[in-house]
Amino acid sequence: MLLPSDWHQVRLGEVTIETSKWNPKREPRHSIQYVDISAVSREDLRIVGETEYPGNKAPDSARKIVHSQDTILATVRPTLCRIAKIPEHLDGEVVSTAFCVLRCDPKLVEPDFLFFATQLDSFTEGLAALETGVVYPSVRDSDVLQQQILLPPISEQGNIASVLNIFRLAIQQQSKSILIASTLKRAVMQKLFTRGLRDEPQKQTEIGPIPESWAIMSVAKAVKPLRSGTGVKVPKSDYNETGRWPIIDQGQEFIAGYIDDESRVIHHETPVIIFGDHTRIFKFVDFSFTLGADGTKPLLATDGFIPKYLYYALCNLKIQSRGYNRHYTVLKEMLVGKPSVGEQHEMVAILDTIDRKIELSRKKHAVLDDLFKALLHQLMTGKIRTADLNI
Repeated sequence: MLLPSDWHQVRLGEVTIETSKWNPKREPRHSIQYVDISAVSREDLRIVGETEYPGNKAPDSARKIVHSQDTILATVRPTLCRIAKIPEHLDGEVVSTAFCVLRCDPKLVEPDFLFFATQLDSFTEGLAALETGVVYPSVRDSDVLQQQILLPPISEQGNIASVLNIFRLAIQQQSKSILIASTLKRAVMQKLFTRGLRDEPQKQTEIGPIPESWAIMSVAKAVKPLRSGTGVKVPKSDYNETGRWPIIDQGQEFIAGYIDDESRVIHHETPVIIFGDHTRIFKFVDFSFTLGADGTKPLLATDGFIPKYLYYALCNLKIQSRGYNRHYTVLKEMLVGKPSVGEQHEMVAILDTIDRKIELSRKKHAVLDDLFKALLHQLMTGKIRTADLNI
């Protein structure tokens, strides 16, 4: 690759300075703020939490002293890219020996530029080639310091870091938006499924307080099981007139989304709830679907239940029960509240609005993340110069 004339290739060890280790016996501390590998978010590449320990009870791995602006990079499973910059409030604190601490020589490299350089695929691939160990593949600090990066003049480093930070901040804002909306959704679900929308007096039931007018029904009565392992023809009227809607239970997680998997279902514009290893909302092309002979159980929502309401009710059961086993033999015994059809529709409309907000933020996050990755490679290799960008 032809480099710009003012760029050159360097080893990380040439542009970083030596760091220090904490010796609890020689340097006793009243307490420490400790960062281990699990405290670094792989999605956001930042420290999401630290643990306070009394100095005399610190973990044996709490040995590396860090300063603000340092970059830490996990040397255990380095391809997972647990990379973060040390924030101001952790200046002088301690991280795990499973991190390589990179401290910039301020005359040679800009801290944010170095942080972004360690995120390049070529950098990760270089470390992957040096991994040793099977159960916990890892590299040494010396392996990290031997990795090469392209280094422009320090003024251009700052310009590159500024551009990339704009996109990183935008991505973090979308992540925050998703988190806030998801937290709001859980709170709204809790209120809707205990108080409803009619400001009614409440009654105490096996599932806790619910509005007086609501009935309680077991999941076994809320759905109609169909035979497993066979093709099932569902008339169009069952979707558009009675509101029935097929459900498959495999007893694992709820994840709403769309998928094109004709080996499992044939798609259509009408949503279908699928409870499985990854619960998805499918779209049918026509009104039949075929199940494999793996113990899955197709269900139809019975009259009196709006299918999407039933989906949200079961999602709420999961949240309140902290992840119960959703195999049908267990699921069918669980209880759900049954408001009027009109109230069900209103509850669905509220939750759908929040879901649309979450989905929009996820799409924005995905677009920004793709753009960031493209710019990261182009800017950090000199293929695009910051002067050519209009941001």
